[in-house]
Amino acid sequence: MDEDEEAPRAAIVGLSGLELTSAERKIFARTKPLGAIVFARNIDNPRQLADLLVEFRLVIGRHDAPVLIDQEGGRVARLRPPHWRHPPPAATFADLYRRDPAAARRAAHLNARLIAEDLREAGITVDCAPVLDLPAPDGHDVIGDRAHGDDHRIATALGRAVIRGLQGGGVVPVIKHLPGHGRATADSHEALPVVEAPASEILAHDARPFAALARERVWGMTAHILFTDLDPERPATISPAVIAFIRRRVGFHGFLVTDDLAMKALAGPPGALARAAIAAGCDAVLECAGDPARTEEVLAETPALTREAAQRLDRSAHCALSRRLRLDRDRARASLDALLA
Repeated sequence: MDEDEEAPRAAIVGLSGLELTSAERKIFARTKPLGAIVFARNIDNPRQLADLLVEFRLVIGRHDAPVLIDQEGGRVARLRPPHWRHPPPAATFADLYRRDPAAARRAAHLNARLIAEDLREAGITVDCAPVLDLPAPDGHDVIGDRAHGDDHRIATALGRAVIRGLQGGGVVPVIKHLPGHGRATADSHEALPVVEAPASEILAHDARPFAALARERVWGMTAHILFTDLDPERPATISPAVIAFIRRRVGFHGFLVTDDLAMKALAGPPGALARAAIAAGCDAVLECAGDPARTEEVLAETPALTREAAQRLDRSAHCALSRRLRLDRDRARASLDALLA
């Protein structure tokens, strides 16, 4: 972001449908969100998606505004056939790693590289992946096969391969969900999970992959979880104590965005939640519902992106663009298929 450019609001917003409504155009033109995130409701075909994102960027007046998607693979993939390849879930690569670590790293890299090609072609610049959570035996299956297994060494190795693959296609990765979602026994989309493990145990186990990859120039996403040993009253996303833990103990100093404020784990007016998350130390909030009234309230209550946050944002974007290389898609697909056969 140029230094003389007016700072946008520190909010990334969902869009309501396949085209911007007149209400959305007015809201976005006036309040200037940082970026957008797209879901299945926004996607019909490649041309329509590209047109939608061009229009969004034109309305807010920033051609380089980040656009996010959840394109992990498996059950969390917004781009799907017939127009796009459907990537396998992360657990596929963890299974391969146990047989052949080198092949698994190569496969995870190629898979992420192919994902990045699809995203950049559509105008999407940020992928909310990889999932670095370590599923616990009694944890909710909301993570499950989205994770690269429950061994922190495997999760780190494959997470690094995914990061490199996405960046090789010019896409910024988002590691999630800090400081770890694997112990949660509830789905934070539906309820607030409570984790009572000591902070030392979270640091020694759950946060290990995040700490190992903390120096990568990527984004991070918070977990909507109540970690009672760190803050018995506030979920991580709106807790200064947990954000400080992420920054100081886990060592993540990249661009930190919240998980979706509309998830049921968080209680309260959306504007108040946005204020609380920024006050806690998050760089930006994520409001995914695509509901114009909610979106307008969040944007009205969210302050401008800080200079420090803008610098983190720029570093991650520059890193991805500087690592971008040409790819022979057919050859990459054939290599990936052979590795996974």
